[in-house]
Amino acid sequence: MGVSLDRLTAFRAVVETRSFTGAAKQLNQARAAVSFNVKQLEIELGVTLLHRTTRSLALTDAGERFYARALRILTEAEEAIAEARAEQTVLSGSLRLTSTVEYGVAVIAPALQKFTTLHPDLDVQFEAYATNVDLLRDRFDVAIRLGRNEQFQITPYVGIHLGTYQLRPVASPSIIAGLAAGAVGTPEMLSALPFISNATVAHVKSWTMFDPDGGECAIELSRHSRLLANNASVVKALASAGAGVALLPDWFVKQELADGTLVDALPSYRLPDQQIYAMHLPMPTVPQKIKAWLRFLKDHVRR
Repeated sequence: MGVSLDRLTAFRAVVETRSFTGAAKQLNQARAAVSFNVKQLEIELGVTLLHRTTRSLALTDAGERFYARALRILTEAEEAIAEARAEQTVLSGSLRLTSTVEYGVAVIAPALQKFTTLHPDLDVQFEAYATNVDLLRDRFDVAIRLGRNEQFQITPYVGIHLGTYQLRPVASPSIIAGLAAGAVGTPEMLSALPFISNATVAHVKSWTMFDPDGGECAIELSRHSRLLANNASVVKALASAGAGVALLPDWFVKQELADGTLVDALPSYRLPDQQIYAMHLPMPTVPQKIKAWLRFLKDHVRR
């Protein structure tokens, strides 16, 4: 049988005030109610927690140990209740956010529209950058970062994992149709095609791919790179125009794959999962506006 928090609260008040009368006054309850709760707590636990005399109260050895644990339980419960209630409180002030342009358009903007509707007194500023910003120097509250898992192993920031995605080698149908075989059958065939480099991942010279059976193989796409762009939207436009193969996030080319503007050049192979993190500065107490945004965004991404 579980022990009610009311009984723990009554017990703590008695210990802190050293009397049932003082506890009753602190809790704004009748003395008899406090006495009943403590007595029932002892019955439920099967131990005596307090030595009672006509003049004083003292904790037993079991009471000392139980009080220390009960205090931690009550503190955590009160914090959980306060956090839950805080979700209904009015958020105010300003919130500064950053991500890439593409993720901002695809994910952050729709999320912000809903979030700011829920919190009309909160001013939100969003800025998009192709490269990572310094949160402390540039005074951002939260930055959304995307990339390979190892990028997030060493970071000065606190990271909240939002989800994963896949990079896909995409090309225009004309590129694939122009091949003698009419299709790209292997990573080697893929690496022989002209490649459009995205400057954000241009430093990655070799990519690991997994075949249909889960086996690993390494490919080098950049050796046949003819074009380099520092913006994923430009890379996608070049790929759609037939300039070559591009590695782009699946969420970013979803529409183009659906309408046939782009095709997956090697659909039976896959690249390692890429990660999405929300990053903020380490701090003793995270502001409620940041907590609320992170909870909302995590739920939005998962849905």
